[in-house]
Amino acid sequence: QVRLVESGGGLVQAGGSLRLSCAASGSIVSINTMAWYRQAPGKERDLVARISSLGSPNYADSVKGRFTISRDNAKKTVYLQMNSLKPDDTAVYYCNADIRTGWGLLTNYWGQGTQVTVSS
Repeated sequence: QVRLVESGGGLVQAGGSLRLSCAASGSIVSINTMAWYRQAPGKERDLVARISSLGSPNYADSVKGRFTISRDNAKKTVYLQMNSLKPDDTAVYYCNADIRTGWGLLTNYWGQGTQVTVSS
């Protein structure tokens, strides 16, 4: 069974930084795209950033220049470095990944989410 486990969320003042991590575990053959989404109260879940298996990143316009996504394929882990945080960044952040398992299936998985709160 495949699991994605996030860590690194918390409370930070505006202008501060946080680093999120998401580790994949289980019967994994390979991991394709890995991504971070976020969902604020009363809003839809939106893409924040994603990174291909070869390390090519894409970002939402709202976080360009402030957030950096990276991955360590050996550790099956994706990171999100968040700098210059704003109150509008407050949300639950979810890890997402396309994972090929030992059964040969390519399946999309979600983590359980980690809360990020930015105070003004």
